[in-house]
Amino acid sequence: MRVKSQIAAAAAALVAVLTLAACGSGGVGEEPTPTPEPNESSSATPTPGAEKPDENTSDNLDGIKVSKGKEPKIDFEAPFAIDETRTKVLKEGKGSKLSESSTAVVHYKGVNGRTGKPFDESYSRGEPVSFPLDQVVPGFKKGLTDQKVGSRVLIAMPGADGYDSSGGNPQAGIEVGDTLVFVVDITDGTRDRASGKAEDAPKGLPKVSGPGDAEPKVEIPEGAPPKKLESATLISGDGKKVAEGDTVTANFVMYTWEGGEMVETTYPPKQPATGPLGNLIAGWQEGLVGQKVGSRVLLVIPPDKAYPQGNNVPSIEPQQTLVYVVDILWTEQTQQQMPGG
Repeated sequence: MRVKSQIAAAAAALVAVLTLAACGSGGVGEEPTPTPEPNESSSATPTPGAEKPDENTSDNLDGIKVSKGKEPKIDFEAPFAIDETRTKVLKEGKGSKLSESSTAVVHYKGVNGRTGKPFDESYSRGEPVSFPLDQVVPGFKKGLTDQKVGSRVLIAMPGADGYDSSGGNPQAGIEVGDTLVFVVDITDGTRDRASGKAEDAPKGLPKVSGPGDAEPKVEIPEGAPPKKLESATLISGDGKKVAEGDTVTANFVMYTWEGGEMVETTYPPKQPATGPLGNLIAGWQEGLVGQKVGSRVLLVIPPDKAYPQGNNVPSIEPQQTLVYVVDILWTEQTQQQMPGG
């Protein structure tokens, strides 16, 4: 079985971040609570084509103060402009690192550097937003890549990494050249490995070796394969549960019971696979629903729930029992493709 590499399009939450509607949130100018010494970094290189910053453009985030608390208050002297996208980790989380292609789940607050006025935030809506980092403005992607789940991050981006390419965002009061300042709380996101409590495979099922961040090796036992689908949790993750209708991102390795040969893998240096669960073989649909993100799951799938007639790519003979080890890295409701997506 080959999981189709199909990325779901941006959700309505993505639109809330990229086509931000002014919401009139307050907070600028209020007395901030002192924060611990943070870690500051900048993007590796300035955005090609960006105008050379003038003498009033800052090369650091020292003038921005952020309060503690559930909804941050952002204070700086306006107008404020930054030379390139820069980040400051206000609180470092302990979760997985986000990659350039990860889906991030965040709460955020955005302030216009030119005016000092907030233009959007998610806290008052009560729900975080979710979006793939490869589908947001460059500054947001640069600022969140390699950040850990659980972190609070301050991001300042010049117009070249924000809305300059689209002529600004008049609806949100953003003009070409405006620096945007965000505070982002990363509440969840795509895992980079399976992690959690380890469990042994039930007796009679294949043995699986390897920690959560390595390609597992599978040892097929002697004897006939089970006639029914077998699903066993080898590592218990702590993320949300896979539901019917979800699009799942996973690393997996596939073996045949007959012959014990590895047929396919997505582990590094390859990339995880993403696809709607409803498009996958019945063994995956039945075996993964209810499993949590971060889990490693062993699936032994009889031919009638896999490829009873065989398959060309990958090459599978008819009536083969398939053995999968699946690391569930992310799951979310499958979304309809947006126009132009």
